[in-house]
Amino acid sequence: MVSDFFYPNLGGVESHIFTLSQCLIKLRHKVVVITHSYGNRVGVRYMTNGLKVYYLPVKTMHDQVVLPTLFASLSIFRNIFIRECIEIVHGHSAFSTLAHEGILIARLLGIKAVFTDHSLNGFADVSAILTNKLLEITLSGINHCICVSHTGKENTVLRAKVPANHVSVIPNATDTALFKPDVSKRDKDKITIVALSRLVYRKGIDLLASVIPIICNKYPKVHFLIGGDGPKRLVLEQVREREALHDRVSLLGALDQTQVHETLLRGHIFLNTSLTEAYCIAIVEAAACGLQVVSTNVGGIPEVLPPDMIRMAQPNVGAIVAALDDVIDSHLKGTCMSPLACHQFIHRTYNWADIATRTQLVYDNVKKQPNSSVGKLLRRFQTDNDEASALSQHA
Repeated sequence: MVSDFFYPNLGGVESHIFTLSQCLIKLRHKVVVITHSYGNRVGVRYMTNGLKVYYLPVKTMHDQVVLPTLFASLSIFRNIFIRECIEIVHGHSAFSTLAHEGILIARLLGIKAVFTDHSLNGFADVSAILTNKLLEITLSGINHCICVSHTGKENTVLRAKVPANHVSVIPNATDTALFKPDVSKRDKDKITIVALSRLVYRKGIDLLASVIPIICNKYPKVHFLIGGDGPKRLVLEQVREREALHDRVSLLGALDQTQVHETLLRGHIFLNTSLTEAYCIAIVEAAACGLQVVSTNVGGIPEVLPPDMIRMAQPNVGAIVAALDDVIDSHLKGTCMSPLACHQFIHRTYNWADIATRTQLVYDNVKKQPNSSVGKLLRRFQTDNDEASALSQHA
């Protein structure tokens, strides 16, 4: 498993890599994770069930992503691949430099490679165009690609020009043994709306900031619990200060993984205001804890939960407020789906044992594929690289 995003950093990609690795170990596979150093966490570490993690001594450039060089990391990757007798390299996230470099180096060494795309990306702005061309170069030599939703598959096929029959859809999952409902943790005298995400623009924090005062003015019993950190935290603090909502809006900051479950148990409603999402594991965890979900109707979110467990809204303030009105009214009348029924649905539909088995089938298929010669791979990379260079100069 290769990615810039791994523990101790917290996020959907990080938890996906860790939990999938644990399940593959239980299926008697040997799994090694390669990521970059985090603070003083450098070198080899061992995690649960003997999961071996290489924290490479590489400096990050921006947002926990290393500077792309390819040649600087070649000797390190080669050493690890040979030492650990690696047969398949599985890269995660289109925004991870290490994933791109690990896949390219693995293919040139004759090692099979799989890539999982966890996000959606646009087509219009310069950064999106360049990112898409980089992904196109990387995936031109890939053995197979995995996307977490059908919407994500369409997006990846279009922006990276991957043949559709080389892309599988395998969703995320959650550990329902950890995320269980417990209504005794809720405050019976108020309705608590929980929002957990990175406080960045694409998570729709500006929409959340506009919705909070409207809902608080309409419903005196409603309180907000907001977990996460990021540059948009200032916007929420300004709204709380301006509207004098200190006793009704709690900003919890960055949460440890153990605190996520405890926070969800305090809530009645989970609010997601993202502007783009390929899957959104947060709404699955919230539903597993028995919360009614309100979310923007973007990306792959409509594929995740059935209509009786989620209320969809267009990504604008009026639509989100209307959706919250309906769900709050359902809570007051007691007509919402029971927390236990929500949990049982998630347990049946999204479990890691099933996801690991489906991923193993991809690995089995990849191992049967014939190896491409280095010359053929270089021709593929060269063709896409020439197109990317011309596009970069034009931009």
